[in-house]
Formats: sequence, structure tokens, C-alpha cells
Amino acid sequence: MAHPVSRLRRGLTAATASGLLMAGAACSGTAADAGTVRVGLLVSLSGTYTTVGEDMQRGFTLYLDSHHGKLGGRKVDLVVADEGDGPATAVPAAQKLLERDRVVALTGLVGGATVDKVQTLTTERKIPLVGANARPAFAPVAGKPRDLTYTWHTSYNSDEPGIAIAEYVKSQVDDGEVYAIGPDYQGGYDELRGFTDTFTKLGGKLANPGGRTLFTPFPATENFLPYLNKAAETKPKAVYTFYAGASAVAFVKQYAQSDLKDVPLYAAGFLTEGSVLNAQGPAATGIRNVLNYSPTLANPANQKFVAAWSAAGHPGQPTTFAMASYDAAAVLDRALAAVDGDVTGDKLNNAIGQVGRIVSPRGDWQFHPTEHRPVQRWYLREVKTDGPVLSNVLVQDLTTLPAS
Repeated sequence: MAHPVSRLRRGLTAATASGLLMAGAACSGTAADAGTVRVGLLVSLSGTYTTVGEDMQRGFTLYLDSHHGKLGGRKVDLVVADEGDGPATAVPAAQKLLERDRVVALTGLVGGATVDKVQTLTTERKIPLVGANARPAFAPVAGKPRDLTYTWHTSYNSDEPGIAIAEYVKSQVDDGEVYAIGPDYQGGYDELRGFTDTFTKLGGKLANPGGRTLFTPFPATENFLPYLNKAAETKPKAVYTFYAGASAVAFVKQYAQSDLKDVPLYAAGFLTEGSVLNAQGPAATGIRNVLNYSPTLANPANQKFVAAWSAAGHPGQPTTFAMASYDAAAVLDRALAAVDGDVTGDKLNNAIGQVGRIVSPRGDWQFHPTEHRPVQRWYLREVKTDGPVLSNVLVQDLTTLPAS
């Protein structure tokens, strides 16, 4: 739920947190306890993507709590701040975490536009950013590639879901045309570009006039019916989209009421991920989507993760948002264990680069050596009833990205 940033500190022990604040501890936490580190978690706890941010917080704290409040054998003072709907709220919150709270690492970040701005701050301060959700395709700065030395992600590049599913959609529509629609902000641009660029390179055709994706105003759009009914006039054989959070609920419910209701809908998996699926209800049935995780994956790490999620009393099934944040904690756990003495940004960042293969609920993965994002499998899922509930049921593997 929405909370002021000042109320979002989660000290694992009140005495430790109080001692750190009173002493004005450095990023290593040595002023209060040589074994304590302070980590910042910046996620959306208000706005359109509240449900995403809450799941990311649950995933990180699930790992932390299952390791007795420690990462790498060190006590953790976790400072949680609200990203809101983007940079306007996220950047001041990140500055507080870096400058006043003096965190040794920053994790979380729901939106691609937030990542784009915040990674500049973390790079300037030589503090590792271990992002756990959207990561934009970073634009060059002054004509030079973006410096990603201190930027890591346990999730994906925002264009990858569309890239991963494009060939499958092409095989389903044959020579038919696909209508592309998404939200008018950086994450929407990246998500839809990944699909449309790959789909058209494979010989696919877009039903959109002029071959241009339709972008709906974000976050203002609540009534999608005019856009959907207009899209139906192009007579597409399928529709591809990306929405998440509250927008995803409205889009799916209204799609089922629109003139497109009988046209197959394909999507980046965030459309039906987590609590939004419960809110969408039967309207979501049959939607095929792509993601790097499914709660029905049959591997020991996922079975342990799903059981721990349920035992903690968290709602529904674990999501990719929770899983990537859980993995961010795992990365910091491995890296902090490898740091000798006081923890500095440089020491921790170098250790992150050496963590190697991560055993994960999604399947094992490791960081790409230069792009600092996971080399991982992508899965096709379909919304079906799984026992008494709707679920994103695994259909098949699609591909591994980034491709070698």
C-alpha cells in the first residue's frame, strides 16, 4: 500500500536500525556493527504498479527472512522507499537512499524510466544497482554507450519478452496481420518494439495504420474500449500487447467486451501476472503470454520457492516480480559473502561480477559478461484453470536470451 518514504524503513532489529541512524553509519555499517550492511529497496508502493512493487518487496524479504535476516553472513538493515509511478517520485527517493541512508547497494525498481535515471546516480557514486524488474535499452550518452559497470539486473531487458514470442506468434497467424498496442511511456516503447521489430523482420505484417504501434496515454487511460474497437476495424488475425498493474486489469476486462473479443490475444506475461489475474477473472482465460518464469516450473529451486511463498502467507502464487527480487537477494548474498572486511561499493560490485551461476526458481542462469543481465530461458504460458484457480500454465520453452 502507499506509505510515506520516511515510514518505509524496515530494520530487521529495531536496536540495530536505531544504532545505525544515531551513529550516522557509513555505507559499510561499521560505525554500529562491523557485520551490518544497509541495503536500499526502491519499489512502487503507490500508483499504477503498486501490486508489482509489493510483490518485489515480498520476494526480497522472503529470501532475507529465510536467511535469518542476513546476506553473506552480515546482518542487513533494509531501507524501503516508494518509487511511485516513475522518476518524479523515484529519483528523490533514490537520492535519499544513496546520500542520507548511504546504502551499500540499491535494488528493486519497477519502471524502465526509473532505471534509466537512477542508474546514473548509482554509477556516479560507484554503488551497485541490482535491478529486479524492467531494464530499458539504454540510449547512448553523448554518442557513447551507457556505462553499465555498476548496473546489474536479475530480470531482463524490456524488449526481450517481445523478441522471445515473436516467432511463435508469426507461426500462429501465418500471413495474417497483428495489431500492436501498449502504454505511452518508456517501458511500453521497449516492450512493443521488441515484438514489432522481430515480428516484421521475420516477414510478419502489422495491422496498425502505417505499421505504427498504437500507444495509449499513460497512466491516464482507463477506458480502452475506443482504442480496441478502432483496432478491430483493421481486422487483425491477432493482437499483441504489454500492460501491467491496474492498466492490465482494465485492458483485459475491456478486451473481452470489445469488438476484438474473438481475436487471439498475445502479450508480455506481465499482462496476467500475479494479483491482476485474480482481478481479471475469466476474461483472461486463453491469453497466451511470454515470461521468464512460471510458478508451475518443475525444478527443486522453484518447488522450494513456491512452498516458502505459501508458508509465509503471501497471496496467490509467486510472480516473476517476486522471483527476480528473490534472486537479487541471492546475488547480494553470494557477493557479500565474498567481500573481505568493510564493504565498499567497488568491493561489492567486483564480487557481483564473480557470482557465477545462480540456482533460481526460473532455472539456472548467469549474468551476461558485458550486459550484466541474465542469460535465461523464456517460456510460453497460457491462462487456464489450475485446480480451483486461474494460473499462467507453462506451455513450452521458447528461446534463450540474450542469444550467444
